[in-house]
Amino acid sequence: MPIQLLDPQVISRIAAGEVIERPASVVKELVENALDAGATQISVEIQGGGLELIRVSDNGCGIPPADLELAFQRHATSKIMRFEDMFSLHSLGFRGEALPSIAAVAEVEITSCPANATEGGRLHMRDGKTLKKSALGRAPGTTISAVRLFQSVPARLKFLKSRPTEAAHIANVISQYALAYPEVKFSLVMDSKSSLTTPGSGKLSDAIIQVYGLEVARNMLDIGGQGWNADAAIKVSGMVSSPAISRSTGNYVSLFVNRRWITSRRLTYAVEEAYHGLLMTGKHPIAVINIEVAPTDVDVNIHPTKSEVKFKDESAVFGAVQRAVRQALVNMTPVSSIAEVSAPYQTTKQSALFSHHPPTTRQPVAEPLKSSASSETQPLATPKVTLPALRLLGQIRNSYIVAEGPDGLYLIDQHAAHERILFEKLSREKTLDKLEVQALLSPEPFDVTPAQASILAQHVDDLAEMGFLLESFGTSTYLARTVPAMLADKNWKAMLSELLESGDRERSQFMERLMALTACHSAVRFGQTLGEDEMREMLRQLEQVDLPNSCPHGRPTLICLTHEQLGKEFKRS
Repeated sequence: MPIQLLDPQVISRIAAGEVIERPASVVKELVENALDAGATQISVEIQGGGLELIRVSDNGCGIPPADLELAFQRHATSKIMRFEDMFSLHSLGFRGEALPSIAAVAEVEITSCPANATEGGRLHMRDGKTLKKSALGRAPGTTISAVRLFQSVPARLKFLKSRPTEAAHIANVISQYALAYPEVKFSLVMDSKSSLTTPGSGKLSDAIIQVYGLEVARNMLDIGGQGWNADAAIKVSGMVSSPAISRSTGNYVSLFVNRRWITSRRLTYAVEEAYHGLLMTGKHPIAVINIEVAPTDVDVNIHPTKSEVKFKDESAVFGAVQRAVRQALVNMTPVSSIAEVSAPYQTTKQSALFSHHPPTTRQPVAEPLKSSASSETQPLATPKVTLPALRLLGQIRNSYIVAEGPDGLYLIDQHAAHERILFEKLSREKTLDKLEVQALLSPEPFDVTPAQASILAQHVDDLAEMGFLLESFGTSTYLARTVPAMLADKNWKAMLSELLESGDRERSQFMERLMALTACHSAVRFGQTLGEDEMREMLRQLEQVDLPNSCPHGRPTLICLTHEQLGKEFKRS
């Protein structure tokens, strides 16, 4: 076949394929245009999953009738004038590709009227060509309708999912921008039925109620408001779920950069990592996070659909997100109650380190610490979420400690609680470089599989840092000379095998899991009989840890049956 120029209509349809992947792509582009136009109300109506009809109406600044045809020319835009404007961009759109791409794969009608004009205009297009143009009177704003999407590109229709699935993708787009712009009133009607309406109150919590429901909204925590410098180059704001609420997939983390909806596996991982030790394995948080950076520090022109961005310093953004989420969690994580989540406890003074063999005498509990200006100057400090003083009542099934507190009856999982105590002890000792190590009387062999050997060789220095001094002894055997003191009389070989089976190669994950497994294998067992002095000492230590409500693996350590709940059960309230 000889080289030849493609027909302009073919070029338009190929180019449209980069921007318009599915009906949700059309909705996203039109909603972004409405937001760029300064709209405070945006209405979306669809039929047939968006294939039969997509109509987006707004009350934005509108388009002059004389510019309607120009708006459908490729690369016609009011957002930038020069390439350099890309690095001072404050709009969501900028390429001038959305409208011509939509017109290339659908029949389109637009009506628009500028705010101060006496008359608006209407334009009807098919296959990118104008069919009719006329004047009309209407309220300020713009309405764009796209019908019979992809009918002229039947090959594209074969790759779409069912109409309910396509409708769900559209609903997700509207939900995301409703969360990003809580001051804008959104409405979505699907097949003549109202699907979503937000109040446009400007409060993120109100938008979350409409998108996720009241129960989720009640369990969301504000982030970014405490201890952050207002002049920082990276500002993180939004809301994240408390550990009381979680989901089975990671699709509930909404990320916005300067209020542009993006996808980023690394930033999603930063959010997930902030919950490490607070959620059960396989559970994921709900988060709505907006990252504000200078336009010069982010490149938004790296993906055809503008769904991905590139940061000038991605590591700094990762750290800012992770710290902001973690700070909100350690400040506000409550103790689970049997029927509902209780109010968060007040922050207290940092407790002293406790030894692996603590004294049996009870120490006074730290008094609550009132907020002061010094906390604002140390945003990376880890506040405490403490328990009140608990009075021991006994033990159930040799597994649960029963205690009384000022607000009700507490049930404590002795193994999970001891895990948390030992995990924080290890963390503090590691920070202070004062880990207790036990030398073995004679080197003990530790056999590994080839896969385990690969992981171990990569982390042999990390293991030594935590007290495991291991020397290679052949192809599949190591000799252990020292182990952490708390594992000296435990099955440390089983613990190491479990650690190496995880396949963790990234250092931070490996070290976190190493400390969690060390604490787990050193803790008292579920079903182990404890004496009164041992239980009292465990309660004393649990009162002093930073995060007493969950073990390092995310399981709850205790639940509280409040006085009000007891009274309700016994018909006394």
